[in-house]
Amino acid sequence: MPIYEFECLKCKKIFSLVIPLSEYEKKKPECPKCGSKQVEQVVEECYVVTSKKS
Repeated sequence: MPIYEFECLKCKKIFSLVIPLSEYEKKKPECPKCGSKQVEQVVEECYVVTSKKS
């Protein structure tokens, strides 16, 4: 399951959610600190581990 990073536009808290894509498309998450639904997805770095040597 993907990990999504969000920032609350009201209190500026950054939080992560592990949710399936189907849930992500259905509704906007709410901030765990203040309960606001005014959140924006944050683009974060990612890395991939493979079994092949580069």
